[in-house]
Amino acid sequence: MLPGDVARAVSRYLSVADQVVPGRICGFYVVGSIALGAWRVGRSDIDFVAAVDGDLGERDMRRLALLHKVGNVPAAWQALVRARPSIPGTVNGVFVAVSDLGKPVTQIRPIASHSGPSFKRGRGFEVNPVVWKVLLERGVTVRGPAPNELGLDPEPSKLREWNLQQLHGHFATWAGKALSGKPPRKPLQPAHRVAISRVLAPPRLHHTIVTGEVISKEAAAQYALDTFEARWHPLIRLALARRLGLPAPVSVDASPTDSRRLPRLVGEFTLDVIASADRRCEGGPP
Repeated sequence: MLPGDVARAVSRYLSVADQVVPGRICGFYVVGSIALGAWRVGRSDIDFVAAVDGDLGERDMRRLALLHKVGNVPAAWQALVRARPSIPGTVNGVFVAVSDLGKPVTQIRPIASHSGPSFKRGRGFEVNPVVWKVLLERGVTVRGPAPNELGLDPEPSKLREWNLQQLHGHFATWAGKALSGKPPRKPLQPAHRVAISRVLAPPRLHHTIVTGEVISKEAAAQYALDTFEARWHPLIRLALARRLGLPAPVSVDASPTDSRRLPRLVGEFTLDVIASADRRCEGGPP
């Protein structure tokens, strides 16, 4: 069952989809925080995997790009009303040919994907061993056969390797920028807010590398508290509070100086998580 707000957003989205690409979306599955039991009203996006029937021509691709804009108007309007730089509640996801669903996940080429303001043809980060594992084990069916009837192959033997590559690729690169004089920013978001939103993702990947299971970022916070040194605990608790929409913990100094220091602190923590993952892969202690 989907939460009420999610069910309404997905219903609106599919209603638009059935108008702009009629008869093409034959399967629609909700994954991400909803499937992992960690979706938060007004804070989380809605992630999906859609199965598409038949080939899509140039006109259909243009209509898929339009679907992302029209299908997410309510979420964009709410963000505008609340004067928020991000747009929680956005329906984001990837489109895959129904005939490709039985292939090993790393061999599937997505038809298209959209996330936030971007629409990408022939690409989709969500087609990976982690998302496919969540889809197979916990995906919520909105349209089409159940996930366990799709012949999905998440390639579990590649799960650890894929997560380790993400840590050494995307997250190590981000950490390097965070430690520089010009840490990453986003439109209307200062560097320290971008940084704090990155704290829980590396421990989440670390957990999958160690256990083979996928957890939410909220669960990753407790895992990080249990796994990493106490010097990181105030940072982890602050990241969890921000994710839950709660006030910063009393023990955390939220002064402007501390905010300026946050990107570097998060970068250092990220590199520590990566080093720990490497040690675990080599059979050593955390």
